Amino acid sequence: MTPTARLADLLNDALPQTQCTRCGYPDCRGYAEALAAGEAGINQCPPGGAEGIQRLARLTGRPALPLSAEHGREGPRQLAVIDEAWCIGCTLCIKACPVDCIVGASKQMHTVIDELCTGCELCIPVCPVDCIALLPVTGERSGWAAWSDEQAREARSRYEAHRERLALEQRREEERLATAAVQTVSPAPAADKRSLIEAMLARARASRGG
Repeated sequence: MTPTARLADLLNDALPQTQCTRCGYPDCRGYAEALAAGEAGINQCPPGGAEGIQRLARLTGRPALPLSAEHGREGPRQLAVIDEAWCIGCTLCIKACPVDCIVGASKQMHTVIDELCTGCELCIPVCPVDCIALLPVTGERSGWAAWSDEQAREARSRYEAHRERLALEQRREEERLATAAVQTVSPAPAADKRSLIEAMLARARASRGG
């Protein structure tokens, strides 16, 4: 393992694993890798807050900076709450949740498993009926005071399982499409083969006749 990869592992361990993408990267691991490569600032993680910046500063040897206003602000941890009266069961929020904490079925009411929600906010913009709200649930506690290493580990584990599930679903869909394509085009080669055989027989009959 290269020093950069090892540093990326340590930085990823120091992040809250909310997978909120507010840092500007697709997930916490992506941000950690950019940090290790010197391509990102240590002050781009609002969920980690000031303490998170201190953690990253110690690991990278960089000076601590104020949280970047461009990427958000530190605040209490929030919980996504679905208004069941307005939910239409579209499943878009289920697909958007990086830790699979929203449960429900198509055209059925959805609900959030409170203790698993990271407050990432990714379910908010995809809801077509605006039936999801974010409620602060940690009072005045923010950043790592509103989160814990144990919760971060749980969120990371669920995110990795989420990614594995999506990859498996994609492979199955690709296999299904490949099988359908083979079944669609398979009659053509058979027809070509019959035509070739008939042509050879015709030439043979013509030759005997001559």
